[in-house]
Amino acid sequence: MKFAITNTQVYGVDRAIKASGNPMRTEIETGPIDEKDLKRARLLGRTKGGEGHDNYLKGILVQMDVTAPLYWWKEAQRYHWFDFVSSQSTMHCLLKFNIEERFVKEVDRRVIPIIDELVKQYNAIEQSKAKEKVAKWREIVATLPSGFCLTATMTTNYQQLKTMYFQRKNHKLEEWHVFCDWALGLPLFEDLIKEVAK
Repeated sequence: MKFAITNTQVYGVDRAIKASGNPMRTEIETGPIDEKDLKRARLLGRTKGGEGHDNYLKGILVQMDVTAPLYWWKEAQRYHWFDFVSSQSTMHCLLKFNIEERFVKEVDRRVIPIIDELVKQYNAIEQSKAKEKVAKWREIVATLPSGFCLTATMTTNYQQLKTMYFQRKNHKLEEWHVFCDWALGLPLFEDLIKEVAK
């Protein structure tokens, strides 16, 4: 299984760009953006993260489905505004998955028959033996390698993606390179942060 980002939806680009001028307005403007709005948005979006000048980027919302190994999810969870909408459940789905298809290619293939055998053992335990089933379940989950993949529907915003991009663009994991390339392909994302990105 490969790391993948699918079903991407982006909301609020024009509205957030227009709102980037609110600090200098006595009345809030709406309507189509113009070149003046884009120029201001670029200037503010390209400021250093944490200064607050790029706050309007929070108004550009992104939803997507991410399929990733457990080792990537552990790193991604450190971001406060990279939120789970809903995800595949190990508890509800593990026994339904084709286990062999759920691992990244680097997982030692010797683990697959071990997991398969543990699942067979679990399924052989009678329903009335709840403690045994729970113990076997814990053994299965504890044995899963971190290269096991799950998919989650996530929500975030351009300001958080900007932070993630700069912190992860040179990361050792290829999954982060795929993620950063995906972010650069979002509507106006690269244009709004590109001077900082160089």
